[in-house]
Amino acid sequence: MKRRVFFVSDGTGITAETIGNAILTQFSNVEFDTFRLPFVDTVEQAHKAVARIADRGASGAGRPVVISSVVDAQVREVLAGVDAFVLDVFAPFIAPLEDELGTQRSPRVGQAHGLVDYDQYEARINATNYALSHDDGIDLTYDDADVILVGVSRSGKTPTCLYLALHYGIKAANYPLIQEDLERQELPRRLLPHRKRLFGLTIDPARLAQVRETRRPGSQYARLEQCRWEVAAAEKLLRAERLPVVSTTHSSIEEIASKILNTLGIDRHMF
Repeated sequence: MKRRVFFVSDGTGITAETIGNAILTQFSNVEFDTFRLPFVDTVEQAHKAVARIADRGASGAGRPVVISSVVDAQVREVLAGVDAFVLDVFAPFIAPLEDELGTQRSPRVGQAHGLVDYDQYEARINATNYALSHDDGIDLTYDDADVILVGVSRSGKTPTCLYLALHYGIKAANYPLIQEDLERQELPRRLLPHRKRLFGLTIDPARLAQVRETRRPGSQYARLEQCRWEVAAAEKLLRAERLPVVSTTHSSIEEIASKILNTLGIDRHMF
């Protein structure tokens, strides 16, 4: 039986889920079944959320856990009546910060992930379009790129580029190392002028074979021997070129992105 956890928010639920998951990972000996309840921003929606928690939570082991980022006092009051262990993610910080700043907070719903700055929003959209148009060598013009990821096919380049674009507004391109590059043990000439923006991704060959097998079952492309050769050749090339490298095998996309930004000295705030 899993312990059921509900992330309740008056906005998208991203804040409650992000903080909640960070907390839950500290309890590796417990299994959690999680649910997100976004846009609980009225008393009516709060009552519906309480009913849903009571219904789904009843089948879990022990009473459900509610992790809430709701700011409206009336909505919080309704949620407090649920038969669950309720955690308010803002509560431990608001009062001490009010004391430090000498002012009371002004509760506003959905500000953490709302459309607040149109310039930032446009930057994210432009960066996302850039990542898509510069995926897997589609467009080889890299003059505007903030970072160019290099690695064998299916090593995690595309999702990392999209994450960097969506969360940081970074223009990230990626170039797949092909057979010819690996045999010559040289970077393509078109990449050389952008050396300072290059970052290598690698992956365990067995994991790579699994990923490729899902995409192209039974192919030479997915054979373990082929994956071993490509990864070994790519790592040798990246070492020879003295490029920074991170393995995507056991790292989350958030960790990979943070390592890239830190290594390349790119200072951007998450949107």
